[in-house]
Amino acid sequence: MPNQTDEHSVKSKHRSEMLDLEVSDKITIKVMLLGDSCTGKTCLLIRYKDGAFLNNNFISTVGIDYRNKLVTMGDKKVKLQIWDTAGQERFRSVTTSYYRDADALLLVYDIANRASFENCRNWLSQIKEFGKEAVQVTLVGNKCDLPRAVPTDEGKRLAEAYAIPFMETSAKTGHNVDRAFLGLAERMIKMKYGFVPGGEMADTISINEPKTAELSRCCNFN
Repeated sequence: MPNQTDEHSVKSKHRSEMLDLEVSDKITIKVMLLGDSCTGKTCLLIRYKDGAFLNNNFISTVGIDYRNKLVTMGDKKVKLQIWDTAGQERFRSVTTSYYRDADALLLVYDIANRASFENCRNWLSQIKEFGKEAVQVTLVGNKCDLPRAVPTDEGKRLAEAYAIPFMETSAKTGHNVDRAFLGLAERMIKMKYGFVPGGEMADTISINEPKTAELSRCCNFN
């Protein structure tokens, strides 16, 4: 049976957070992009932030990069603080030091590079170790405009094993890019504030919550 004192405390916290929202009318969500080098994390960020594609004319991220994007979701202003991280092993200690501040994570692999997919289990283990207790995670198979080395069903099965949502994107064409960022923000807002800004939202389970028999809905929007 739930403790009535604890239940009252949780309800009071949500009321307090909702009052804060009414005053500021702006929500801030910190999103991090994780995954191996050359999976297209920076390209996803630039496509979402600026609507542009970098092609091959850029240098791999060194350490951490950071961009802001202000979006309107329903009647709320949402500030997305998007952190782009280096995938190389030598920067891993820098990357993990930022995990505890992240509200939501996009774990990105390249569907044309099988090794980047195989490494997702290592990334998920690090997220569980270093991430927030209630961090929200989406698994993203990027570069779906290219010939694939990783079938869609394998991405779905991995996401199901960790009870996290899944989708495929293309930074080149823009396919599902907005949906990846905004869907993650919506889930975080629902978990933290208890409402969905501007419409429906995919079900989710935090990676650091105990698993249940019911998994989150895994979506592929091809």
